[in-house]
Amino acid sequence: MFRFLLAFLALVVVLFLAELTSPAQFWLVEPWTNMIATAGAAVLRTFDPSVIADGKILRDASTGVGVSIEAGCNGVEACLILLSALLAYPARWWSKLVGVVLGFVAIQAANLARIVTLFYLADWSAAVFEFAHLYLWQALIMLDVLVVWLIWMRWVTAREPDRGPTAA
Repeated sequence: MFRFLLAFLALVVVLFLAELTSPAQFWLVEPWTNMIATAGAAVLRTFDPSVIADGKILRDASTGVGVSIEAGCNGVEACLILLSALLAYPARWWSKLVGVVLGFVAIQAANLARIVTLFYLADWSAAVFEFAHLYLWQALIMLDVLVVWLIWMRWVTAREPDRGPTAA
């Protein structure tokens, strides 16, 4: 367990520092954030055809109300935390790859739901938007990371009985 914790913490630090570099921001984070805004606009247009994405900004063209998807709101950090936990855990690489792919999808689906709800809350109530943005959705996204990791860990230990914390 101690080895897992050290590996997890080291990976989190390394991945977060790598994410903050200019090349990572330019080539990965910013394009990803813009793509999330485009995906959010596509979902929102099923309910409101006047929603547009302009870079990282989602906006209702008719009312002007919108949200900007900033660092921490694009799901990247949550995926890095999950990736660190998956890589630090003693499992086969194929199992880790399955966890990364399915976990990424789960986190990004939850994050897309977050963006859609925050878009509507921004127009409805500034106070509720702030609460949902700063507290509710932050906790729900981290809970999603934890639940995905726990489900994956249970799957790995059932599938790979020679791995995990109970292995000799």
